[in-house]
Amino acid sequence: MWPTVPDMHFKVLAFLLLQCLVTALAHAQGEYFEVQVTEPYIELHTGPGRGYPVFHVVDRGERVEVITRKTDWFKVRTRKGKEGWVSRTQMETTVTATGEKTRFAEPGMGDFTNRRWEAGLLGGDFEGADVITVYGAYAMTPNLSVELSVSQVFSNYSDAYTGIAALVAQPFPEWRISPFFLVGTGIIYTDSNVTVVNSNDGTDQIGSVGAGIRCYLTRRFILRAEYRNSVIFQDSDDNQEINEWQAGFAFFF
Repeated sequence: MWPTVPDMHFKVLAFLLLQCLVTALAHAQGEYFEVQVTEPYIELHTGPGRGYPVFHVVDRGERVEVITRKTDWFKVRTRKGKEGWVSRTQMETTVTATGEKTRFAEPGMGDFTNRRWEAGLLGGDFEGADVITVYGAYAMTPNLSVELSVSQVFSNYSDAYTGIAALVAQPFPEWRISPFFLVGTGIIYTDSNVTVVNSNDGTDQIGSVGAGIRCYLTRRFILRAEYRNSVIFQDSDDNQEINEWQAGFAFFF
C-alpha cells in the first residue's frame, strides 16, 4: 500500500489559505479618477469584451469615473450611476480633468496582480506517465482563486482522466515571480489498455495538495510550474499516492 499524504500537509495549506483570506479582507480599494468624453459618444458594454452587448452610450461632454481595468477594457461609472465596460480605443479619445488626452500604459504587472480570469495548458510527469492539463481559474481576490482543471494521463498500460476543483492561495500576488499553494479534490477515471483479470478500470476520488510558481512574462502571458502530491482513494481501501510535476503557459484577462 502506498502511504497517504500526512495530515501536516493539510494543516500547513489551511493556515496559508487562512492568512490569504485575512490579507484579502484588508485589501484596500484604489482611488477613482474621472475623464470627459470628447467624441460624439462612447459605448458601455455589459462585460470586458466586444462579445458583450452595448447597453448604454455616454454622450460628448459627459464625465465618467474609471473604476478598474482588465487588460484593454475599463469599467466606468457615469454620474447617473450606470456602470459598464469601455474599450481602451474609446477611452483614449477622452480627456482628463486638466484637458489632456487620456493615456493608458500597456497591460503589465498591475493587470497581472489584479486579474480575474486565467486559463492555461500544462504538461509534465504523473508518477512516471505523461500528463496534459487544461485549466481555468477565477480570482475572488488578488490572493485567493478557485480553479477547475481537466487532465489526461498517458501510460503504456492504461490511460486516466482527472477533473479537479481546487482552492489556490497566492500570498504575494504583486511579485513578478509569485509562489502559490493549492488544495483540491475531484475524480479520476482509469481506462486499462490491456485485458487482465484484476484490471483497475473505474472511477475513484482523488485529493491533492501542491505548490508552484507563476512568473509574469509580458502583457497577458504567464509561465506556470507546479508540484502536486495526490492520493487516489480506491474502493479496495488500498490508496495510491501520486507525485506530479507540470509546467506550461497561461494567459489572464
